[in-house]
Amino acid sequence: MAFKRLNYKLLIFFFSFLTYSTFSQEVNVEAGKTLFKNQCASCHNKDMKSKMTGPALGGVQDRWDDQADLYEWIRNSQGMIAAGHPRAVELWNEWKPTVMNSFPNLTDEDIANILGYVDFQLAGGDQPNGGGLVVDECAVPTAAEDSNRLMYVFLFAVLALLALILTRIISQLNHINQVKETGIAPEKKTLAEALTSRSTISFAIFLAIVVGGYITVQNATNLGRQQGYQPEQPINFSHIIHACEHKIDCNYCHDGARRSKHAVIPAANTCMNCHKAIKNGSRYGTQELTKIYASVGFDPNTDKYIENYEDLSEEDIKKIYTRWISNQAIENGASVEEAQELELNQWDGIVEALTNPDAGDNMIAGPIEWVRIHNLPDHVYFNHSQHVSVGKIECQQCHGKIEQMAVVKQYSPLSMGWCINCHRQSEVKFADNGYYQNYYENYHKEIENLDRSGVTVEDIGGTECQKCHY
Repeated sequence: MAFKRLNYKLLIFFFSFLTYSTFSQEVNVEAGKTLFKNQCASCHNKDMKSKMTGPALGGVQDRWDDQADLYEWIRNSQGMIAAGHPRAVELWNEWKPTVMNSFPNLTDEDIANILGYVDFQLAGGDQPNGGGLVVDECAVPTAAEDSNRLMYVFLFAVLALLALILTRIISQLNHINQVKETGIAPEKKTLAEALTSRSTISFAIFLAIVVGGYITVQNATNLGRQQGYQPEQPINFSHIIHACEHKIDCNYCHDGARRSKHAVIPAANTCMNCHKAIKNGSRYGTQELTKIYASVGFDPNTDKYIENYEDLSEEDIKKIYTRWISNQAIENGASVEEAQELELNQWDGIVEALTNPDAGDNMIAGPIEWVRIHNLPDHVYFNHSQHVSVGKIECQQCHGKIEQMAVVKQYSPLSMGWCINCHRQSEVKFADNGYYQNYYENYHKEIENLDRSGVTVEDIGGTECQKCHY
């Protein structure tokens, strides 16, 4: 019996070890940067040295004697002030009546990542000519999931090996114990017999039921969702080039996001505002831009739109754009043979991108058929302008680091639970926002009296069913 209890304790120990190993990890500066931008940047200066609406955050960990108190302050500053914590009261006296937002949903890992980013920025960080490491904001982030998955597989293999070793040790100890108690040496079980024993098989069946049930529920929950969906588009449009390198505001192209329900896919005429002058792309040269020209009937050879473009034959259209492709290639140092090969390859790409024989469309002229990525069920109402213009939500909060995506993918699950959690966490921004003033009048006394630290979207009806389903 003693060895059985030992067996159970060892199992509990290794499950605890597995849990700890799974969730413990080093500070992630990139994750801290995202959290800082979304949660802290509206009040605290990015250089961590200068004051803004809130104090400079550089060296904040040194100004708190107890790190647990600092974490509690970040989550619920008003609660600590009300409780009379000396450091909290000191900060309140220095900065009142400015109330710090509460972040009860930030985990210890999230806060550690934010503080890690604060230290990184203080040392120079990704500031221009900074003294620390230089972060390329336009660099595509490395996929941490694959490395984590490899780590988990390795960890599981190590634990499985240790489990086998412990099984043999426990079997040997049980054998010795039986010899001492009975004076008879029973036949030792082989490893194969131990693994095929009744208890082992029962545990394996139980584990299979639990894992199978979990996978079934997860797949059922995710049915119809397409988080991570990243289809190829007819034109290789890179947000890295436009949104990150050239700092084009999202609302310039997706103009509907700030004034209507839909963000809208920009028409090719929006592209032409710039690319009537910029005719060679920094990544693909003429390869992708010529697709836009062919779509709208713009002749880059003459800088004019082609009259009666839709009446031209495909052969006439081909002559216009292959001449442009060839001339540009030769100007860039290509030989005549290389230019001819390039124009044929690029023309094939134009035909493939702008025609859809499956739908009976063999016309090159016409709108570009982008592949839709983000879809909501028909019974769900969502308004972009309400979130962008009124709620002041950054595009990245729902769409991820879109400025670092060469090919756009769906970042968020767009599930009801995901939306509701956001409404429960997001605080209403009353400043310079007349839409919310009526709500502010109802809540400002509670905020002034420290009865409430802030007002979330849920407080003003953001989780009522009819807000999204009516």
